[in-house]
Amino acid sequence: QVQLVESGGGLVQAGGSLRVSCAASGRTFNNYNMGWFRRPPGKGREFVAGISWSGSTTYYADSVKGRFTISRDNAKNTVYLQMNSLKPEDTAVYLCAADYFKGEAIRTFASSYDYWGQGTQVTVSS
Repeated sequence: QVQLVESGGGLVQAGGSLRVSCAASGRTFNNYNMGWFRRPPGKGREFVAGISWSGSTTYYADSVKGRFTISRDNAKNTVYLQMNSLKPEDTAVYLCAADYFKGEAIRTFASSYDYWGQGTQVTVSS
């Protein structure tokens, strides 16, 4: 069992930056690839970014490529999502997820992930 708790969401103006964090507890953090998903208002979950267990491989949705950066600190059992040049369409609940897959391939389907946090709200005003 892995428990995931997100933090760092909030309200920011368009063009601004925000960093959200996800702290993990329970089983060995570096056995898992990690992902960030988001759920915009009235829509389903969508993949945002993923990082391999080692941190050496990352993958991004086209909509955030060049603006968002995912990273992890295995010593702190934490994964981060740095979001720059935010747009109103980035408004969503951001959720982190753990994929019990210790490989370098990043999976983008939500059904591939085994554990989920509750999410943190990010609101970008125009």
